[in-house]
Amino acid sequence: MTSTTVADSVTGPSVAELWKTRRDKERFQWSSLALMTPAFALLIVLFLIPMGFAVYLGLTNLTLVGPTAIHWGFTGTENLVRLKQDTTFWSSLWVTFFFIGGSIVGVAVVGYGLASLLMRARPGMRVVVGGIVVIAWMMPAVSAGMTWYASTTGGGTFDALSGLANVNFLDNQPLLFVTLANIWSMTGFAMLVMGAALRNIPGEAIEAAMVENASAFQRFRMIVLPLMRPTIVAVVLLVALLSLANFSLIYIMTQGGPGNATNILPLYSYQQAFSYNNLAYGALIGNVMVLIATIFGVLYVRIAAQR
Repeated sequence: MTSTTVADSVTGPSVAELWKTRRDKERFQWSSLALMTPAFALLIVLFLIPMGFAVYLGLTNLTLVGPTAIHWGFTGTENLVRLKQDTTFWSSLWVTFFFIGGSIVGVAVVGYGLASLLMRARPGMRVVVGGIVVIAWMMPAVSAGMTWYASTTGGGTFDALSGLANVNFLDNQPLLFVTLANIWSMTGFAMLVMGAALRNIPGEAIEAAMVENASAFQRFRMIVLPLMRPTIVAVVLLVALLSLANFSLIYIMTQGGPGNATNILPLYSYQQAFSYNNLAYGALIGNVMVLIATIFGVLYVRIAAQR
């Protein structure tokens, strides 16, 4: 079975082809931009100005206490040079990428698996399992962190299930278990979104593929995956952004330790700003996080625009 037999018939024309047939560009009037003035004003006041001020703070010598807490000033690229030479920052950056990458893969795979299984489950089982997963998603990050901390330390649930004597799994594999905790807390969101996307797949397309003796993998690759691509991209982006900003869960479980094993950028920014009193340097690390989030946003827009 080829992709032109079923997949192309459901995906339709590309965004570029549809744009060529639209006449919006001919009807566009520059005077209509005046109607967007309130939105532009909110964007400038609530985002651009604070973001610009944060970038400026990252290039100063502002501290939480001391002489430069009041009389602070612009220091140019001094903090940038320090950032370049900061081995802890680069370590935190790699830990952040591993944490985000593991969370994306885990949430997408487990969320899709649960959504697919629940579509075939009996109504009663669907309500029970779906309710448990959604409750885990709705649980506050502090509660989720305390739950996983208690389960992974010596004498916890993982220790009891393993049959070993007083093993602290969180100390042995800290990054793995904080990533698992993050996956556990976000899977409910992915399950709901992907379940809705699966229910919107035309049954006729699946039946036509089965008539042509397409295997389950072929049906997934040629029909399900292309039709769910916008949903998957949206889930990946949101999981990446939420994981990048996930301060509470890791702070409750490990506080970035042991050592710097789980010290992702939000924790390192907090430590520099409020533990070591370097507000300017902490702001600079926060700006790096904004840059990473912007890259994810740009990739999402580019991928979502392709068909």
